[in-house]
Amino acid sequence: MADPDTTVVITGGTAGIGRATARRFAQDGARIALLARDSDRLEAARKELEQLGATVLCLPTDVADPNRVEAAASAVEEGLGEIDVWINDAMVTIYAEFLDIEPDEFRRATEVTYLGTVYGTRAALQRMLPRDRGTIVQVGSAMAYRSIPLQSPYCGAKHAIKGVTESIMTELRHRGSNVHLAMVQLPGLNTPQFTWGRTKLDKQTMPVPPIFQPEVAADAIHWAAHHRRREVYVGTSTVYTILGEKFAPWLADRYLARTAYSGQQTDQPLDPTDHDNLYEPASGDRGAHGPFDDQAHDVSPQLWLTKHRGPVALGVAALSAAAAAAVARRA
Repeated sequence: MADPDTTVVITGGTAGIGRATARRFAQDGARIALLARDSDRLEAARKELEQLGATVLCLPTDVADPNRVEAAASAVEEGLGEIDVWINDAMVTIYAEFLDIEPDEFRRATEVTYLGTVYGTRAALQRMLPRDRGTIVQVGSAMAYRSIPLQSPYCGAKHAIKGVTESIMTELRHRGSNVHLAMVQLPGLNTPQFTWGRTKLDKQTMPVPPIFQPEVAADAIHWAAHHRRREVYVGTSTVYTILGEKFAPWLADRYLARTAYSGQQTDQPLDPTDHDNLYEPASGDRGAHGPFDDQAHDVSPQLWLTKHRGPVALGVAALSAAAAAAVARRA
């Protein structure tokens, strides 16, 4: 059950998945700290969340700087109380072939997306471990298991997040700690990422279909924060991607080489206006949604099954038993 007396930290909390997740926690009346770079967007998010019933603290923070992340964590506990949930969502990327990405660009994307998660996790654990409670949720991706072309910095970072998270999980288990660490692996989502991510492509970028609304991701993250599940998959496409990589990676190589270039670009020429947030935030409050509302799904049946797998398993077992009994009677 969601607890309104909860202090939640969300990195990258002013847009996309982070903004939708903040709204979801605001519905509980939670105390929410938002960490992001743009002060104007932080203020816009604060006003919206307060109208939904949340207490909000906005902290301008570049998560690529470990000192600023640590300072933000201290400010949260001074201003809102002990941190109960920390959600690592901040990211930046570059859409281009590997050799078209400069070393400094690759470094920046890695520092924000991967090391930002490392620094956030460290700041949260330093406070949660002595209290022996708290939850950290890593916002992951199907691309933590299966990389695709044109997004090597992002794919590399998501693989790395999965790797470091599993290492920390084993350490927490060794300690016998009650601090919980969870990963939420996501499909393609309709977020502003595709209107401001640095790109060297000629066409407008888009998420790989099927596309889901960010509220679907927010629901999964909120659920993961309140249930002790190691990993949560969102979307059947995520499950298929992970299974495909496990059993036939060579086939995925061929399929993605053939389809994933066009699958990540629309037919529309790129509008380069303010289409770059790698080093500085793009202007304007763009909310949670990107430009693909007409293609995006509002629900994930697979996520529903994940959240209700206990009752579903009991139902399947009951039906199986009934069918077996019917067969036995006929025999």
